[in-house]
Amino acid sequence: MDIADIATTDFVELDADVRLGKVRSVFERENPKGIIITEDGEYAGVVTEKQLVQSHIADDAKAGAMMRSAPQVGRHDDVREVARVLVEGGVKVAPVFEGDSLWGIVSGDAILRAVLENLDAITIGDIYTEDVVTITEDTDLGQAINLLREHGISRLPVLDDESDLSGMVTTHDIVEVAVRDMQRNTTGDRAGERDRILDLPVYDVMNSPVETTTLDESVRDAVERMFENDFAGLVVTPEDDDSTVAGVVTKTDVLRALTFTQDEAMDVQITNISLLDTISRQDVRERIAGVAQKYEDMQVRHAHVRFHEHREKLRGTPLIQCQIRLRTTKGQAAGSGEGYGAESAFGVALDKLQRNVLEIKGVQADEEYKGQLLRKLGEL
Repeated sequence: MDIADIATTDFVELDADVRLGKVRSVFERENPKGIIITEDGEYAGVVTEKQLVQSHIADDAKAGAMMRSAPQVGRHDDVREVARVLVEGGVKVAPVFEGDSLWGIVSGDAILRAVLENLDAITIGDIYTEDVVTITEDTDLGQAINLLREHGISRLPVLDDESDLSGMVTTHDIVEVAVRDMQRNTTGDRAGERDRILDLPVYDVMNSPVETTTLDESVRDAVERMFENDFAGLVVTPEDDDSTVAGVVTKTDVLRALTFTQDEAMDVQITNISLLDTISRQDVRERIAGVAQKYEDMQVRHAHVRFHEHREKLRGTPLIQCQIRLRTTKGQAAGSGEGYGAESAFGVALDKLQRNVLEIKGVQADEEYKGQLLRKLGEL
């Protein structure tokens, strides 16, 4: 399947000289998945809502200072490949070109709607993210924004005093509050107003109650509910306890699942692939495959590598955080680390992943030994 019938010419387009304050108001008013930025009428990049939350750039700056280069796709590109470039580019929308001309856009939502009937074959347990960052009701918005930036995520489950799930706060919620405040306060000390926003507890902003799903629900049913409620993700809970957070599943997780292949080569997904410097995709694949072999009887279904760039630099080389997650038939294993440059960060993360893999293997060996010992004792 290609995207010829999925892409659309209906999109929001702004000039690079437009101020970010207007960009924020467009997100508030029209809620687009992304905004195409042009310079002299030519495609230049995109701005997403997530970028606005994670940015320190002031509202009077130009949109061109915020835009990022989104992967360009052709009208007849394969759906799997387009899903891959959206995930790896960390964007929800990509410009669609016909020849050398910008024709329209394709969004992750449009792809999911097109393949919805095929999502019955997988369950939430096959694709969800188990390692979840949570906050409490009294966490302030400033702290929440820092967590969103640090982990490169778009949502945070909120827990009450008893550590039960009570709400969810997302980048969209925070942008909505910020824009509403800016529209209300047009004079006075804006810095002071901004500080007061950051001091608000997330309890005042979060969505509640929270839509949840379970590990055995089909991905199709879960995605349909996301569309019905205009959610980008759901909290995963145990089947018999909807107050305990077991994980999160997002539309991005579903898009990532579309890129799984049946090839013998292990599928490796790389988010923010543009940060790769002295290391290639093939290098990443081969080094992860070396670690995956330590699973022996475990089959690695998928590997996800995510790079995130910090503002700190050493002699011009940025500090990079790398997170690696392996999804296997026996559960998940992960490793993370930081270093100056993608290759250094990847090496640290890979070392931690390897230790975790060996630890899992050791625990399984201990369990097998325990079982053998109990059988021997039973024979006495």
